Amino acid sequence: MLDLGVVIVNWNVRDLLAACLDSVYADLAGSGLRASVVVVDNASQDGSAEMLAAQFPRTRLIQAANRGMGAGNNLGLRALGLGRGAIPAQAPFAALVLNPDTIIQVGALRILVDFLRQNSKAAVVAPRLFNPDGSLQHAGFRFPGLVQAAFDLFPPQGRLARLSDSPLNGRYPAGAYAGGPFQVDHTLGAAFAVRGEALRDDDLFDEIFPMYCEEIDAHWRLRRHGWQVWIAPAARVIHLGGRSTQQAPNRSFVQLWSSRRRLYQRYHNPVTLAATRAMVGLALRGRIRANHQLSLAGTLTADERAARNAALSAAIRAWQGRRPLPLDEWTNEGIG
Repeated sequence: MLDLGVVIVNWNVRDLLAACLDSVYADLAGSGLRASVVVVDNASQDGSAEMLAAQFPRTRLIQAANRGMGAGNNLGLRALGLGRGAIPAQAPFAALVLNPDTIIQVGALRILVDFLRQNSKAAVVAPRLFNPDGSLQHAGFRFPGLVQAAFDLFPPQGRLARLSDSPLNGRYPAGAYAGGPFQVDHTLGAAFAVRGEALRDDDLFDEIFPMYCEEIDAHWRLRRHGWQVWIAPAARVIHLGGRSTQQAPNRSFVQLWSSRRRLYQRYHNPVTLAATRAMVGLALRGRIRANHQLSLAGTLTADERAARNAALSAAIRAWQGRRPLPLDEWTNEGIG
């Protein structure tokens, strides 16, 4: 049995993918882990596949239609023998779900695998994340609810801005990352290891979440089945963040709020859902009005205003229960 399978879903970030793979193989070389690496390429047009063939020939490449992050990761996990319909005979003990805009630090992979071996109730363990400047990036969060939605929709300003980085907004104290492993509700999807046994009967990701919230839903389901989710701060990973979604910001915005609506509908009661729906409508209509003012002031072009407001309107429609632009239209237009 392999110790670890690594799954990376790529969309038009060839150079970041190359740097990520360099860090993965460098760490594996000294880890003693038996591992396999799979890259699922979501119809990239930047030469990613050619780069992989030339520079990383031992990496398994799966070329796929772009159906989003969740579906891409499921494809990679099935190729490793994990998830629904997979052949488990050669499945690894654990799989690392990894974004291509990450850099693994030395020793991280061994720490994550060893933690899962030593903690039989843990389904998921994630590393400590850092921004490129070395500052802490939160890797673990409370499950989102009404308060977290309010922080996103109406960010506090001035001296109150620091509250966005507090437990009020679902963050764990920064000091927790300076100690030993600690439990969380869910981790960020950028990098986490999942025990193969936890995927014996089902896929990790529900593909109704093409992108955004797919890891929250996955960890919520695992928690409901009695599994634990952890952060192991001794394992360190640099996360550049958002490099795929920056290629299509308006489409990504619609996907974010459409996925949040599905998540809240699945896990929250009707009162919380109705209150969040009201906040979404109020906040996003306010942004539409603000964009018109920016356009009149000359700081936003007419085309930029139209594109932003179309995305805001689509997100509002999603929360009102009316169908926004078709999901396949957004994904085919380009979401990694």
